[in-house]
Amino acid sequence: MWYNGILNWSAWQLLAATLVLTHITIVSVTVYLHRYSAHRSLELHPALKHFFRFWLWLTTSMNTREWTAIHRKHHAKCETPDDPHSPVHKGLLTVLRKGAELYMEEAKNEETLRIYGKNCPDDWIERNLYQRFPLAGVTLMALIDIALFGVLGITVWAVQMLWIPVLAAGVINGLGHAVGYRNFECRDAATNLLPWGILIGGEELHNNHHTYPNSAKLSVKKWEFDMGWMWIRLFSLLGLAEVRRTAPIAHKIRGKQTLDMDTAMAILNNRFQIMAQYRKHVIKPLVRSEIARLDASMHHLFRRAKRLLSRETSLLDDRHQARIQAMLDHSQALKVIYEKRLALQQIWGRTSANSHEMLQALKDWCHQAEESGIKALQDFAWHLRSYSLRPNMA
Repeated sequence: MWYNGILNWSAWQLLAATLVLTHITIVSVTVYLHRYSAHRSLELHPALKHFFRFWLWLTTSMNTREWTAIHRKHHAKCETPDDPHSPVHKGLLTVLRKGAELYMEEAKNEETLRIYGKNCPDDWIERNLYQRFPLAGVTLMALIDIALFGVLGITVWAVQMLWIPVLAAGVINGLGHAVGYRNFECRDAATNLLPWGILIGGEELHNNHHTYPNSAKLSVKKWEFDMGWMWIRLFSLLGLAEVRRTAPIAHKIRGKQTLDMDTAMAILNNRFQIMAQYRKHVIKPLVRSEIARLDASMHHLFRRAKRLLSRETSLLDDRHQARIQAMLDHSQALKVIYEKRLALQQIWGRTSANSHEMLQALKDWCHQAEESGIKALQDFAWHLRSYSLRPNMA
């Protein structure tokens, strides 16, 4: 019958088709718009780039230059009043409910497009079809869905139209800066929503991405999975993609105890992983031992100590600062490791432009850590000396 469409598929087949269609859109966003266009972390074959441009016009009406410019501005102005979709300033509910509207509003900002929208497609088909008739694609998609799937094709089309506004513009831009876990203390509130980036193509690993925005691979831990990276690897095998950058690898050389320029550059290169190791090997065990030592009435004060003492300082509010100070007033050991953590971060923030000055600052830091009398801190200073830019020493 006509109302079942040309394919006359069952409900399960329609569900499968919807998931496939929406997944192609997710791949188009994460691989083409995000990792290629906005961050240039990989190169794509011209045919694949044009397929993604066409598919996005057909299923989202999104323009490459607009999306790229808005995302680049989000990174440049993250968690500030100029961030196009920061839940910190616009409110989590606003971003969740109106993520697509915030995108469309910012897309009208010519200054955003001029500053952040460089090196985007500007060929004949972009100017005369994709930009000139942005709604023609989604209209064509609606007709195709109805022709193939019949009356239920309207539902398939509606899901396609809502997929990116809800999951990407709402969930990632909203919840991805509010809830979840953090592998790294980057300077904004980005979080990993799930360790398995499947539904939104790897974009769930948002903290990893904000820590290493130019990496083509969003997973970092062994137990994390990035679906977008799987597709990039497949495209690479087919000669359709070439990876340019991934997150740096922290090399450690067993037995290396010379803190030289190679070590200093490796520490600078891997500073986020190193601070994550500081949280794991210094802060966490010391907090545990202090809780065991203190009276039970103080345990509530230290309940979130590990998290607060390793938190990016710009993300701490007055209440957090007061709690940290109260903990430090009750523990000299915690005060030492907290101050040493801040001092270590200041080294690459203050001296990264002068490698020799940074090397001397690291030597001084390690010496002071070894003289602290705190075993976890001493072990960490010993551990720092083993870093190298190369996987093995010649």
